[in-house]
Amino acid sequence: MKEKKKLSLAAQIFIALVLAIVAGLLMQKHADFAETYIKPFGTIFLNLLKFIVVPIVLFSIMCGIISMKDIKKVGSIGAKTVIYYMCTTAFAITFGLIGANVFKGAFPKIATTDLSYEADQTISLMDTIVNIFPSNFLSPMVEANMLQVIVIALILGFGIILLGEGERNVRIVTACNDLNDIFMKCMEMILKLSPIGVFCLLSPVIAANGPAIIGSLAMVLLAAYVCYIIHAVVVYSLAVKALGGMSPVKFFKGMLPAIMFAFSSSSSVGTLPINMECVEKMGASKEVSSFVLPLGATINMDGTAIYQGVCAIFIASCYGIHLTFAQMLTMILTATLASIGTAGVPGAGMVMLAMVLTSVGLPVDGIALVAGVDRIFDMGRTVVNITGDASCCMIVSNLERKREVKKELRNGL
Repeated sequence: MKEKKKLSLAAQIFIALVLAIVAGLLMQKHADFAETYIKPFGTIFLNLLKFIVVPIVLFSIMCGIISMKDIKKVGSIGAKTVIYYMCTTAFAITFGLIGANVFKGAFPKIATTDLSYEADQTISLMDTIVNIFPSNFLSPMVEANMLQVIVIALILGFGIILLGEGERNVRIVTACNDLNDIFMKCMEMILKLSPIGVFCLLSPVIAANGPAIIGSLAMVLLAAYVCYIIHAVVVYSLAVKALGGMSPVKFFKGMLPAIMFAFSSSSSVGTLPINMECVEKMGASKEVSSFVLPLGATINMDGTAIYQGVCAIFIASCYGIHLTFAQMLTMILTATLASIGTAGVPGAGMVMLAMVLTSVGLPVDGIALVAGVDRIFDMGRTVVNITGDASCCMIVSNLERKREVKKELRNGL
């Protein structure tokens, strides 16, 4: 007898996604039940992912740096990554502002009296730079401060390279690689629970927000999702084709498991393990993916930038405020810089939105207008965020391969 072919992870997640939507719609009158008894299992799954993300980021970046054996090469990959992320984020908020202005006439006019929203204290640019560098070895791991974990991994990786090729170095490198393999194996075990996690995370959201999707904010949500799709399809397809030497169709097909998981979990950091698996299957080198993706999950927020552009125009229209071209440029700059200091977790976009609104003098209370359906915005913006990370990974991988070939040719002459 032939052995039954097992469903792929992408197929399992897709089935869970469809079932979650159906179950959520059926449970709209029992949203409290979904929130109390189904969501906790999704939270357990998300907690397990968050638990494994810190050691994976720490050891994968360290092992990636060690495998390069050259600090200059790390600098080359880092520079390409940061430039790409900054450019695509600037494109994203521009798309968001343009798209929102196109849809502006169809946006509802919601009363702004009695609105209140308590914004977290905004952090200055210099404080953001200072906060990148840890003052304690353990606290960044305890607090899951990804930027600081990345800095720790960079310093330790550089230290191991600078130790030289001696016996001590071999022992340390072997230990790092072994620990990396252990955490990757743990990640594989956790990812097998993805379909259950997806169902338990998404169905309560649909149960609670079902009516809101077709409510007064439908046009604002539509504007955001149209911009999400245009940015992903146009910008990432062109970038992957021109710089990554890869078919956009193959890229998006390979990204399906990560896209579906990101949509249901709304967490860039939580999707990181699946994203790593997807890009490596598509041919990205491990040394590049282990550096580019953790960095992207922390500083690349294209979807969040689009969301800010759309919400800022909507909030301004509700208050009867017309944004000038100069104010829009300020928003583009603020969103691009703020993306560096925002964590890749559900709800982080609200913090960035507060910064962007403040930068152009819009009332922060306006966030209350969109706060109710923030999770619906979040699902789409997380998909764009992680797809942007993966596109960067494929591009940097391709550029590094070409650089190595040129180097070999030069050395052969």
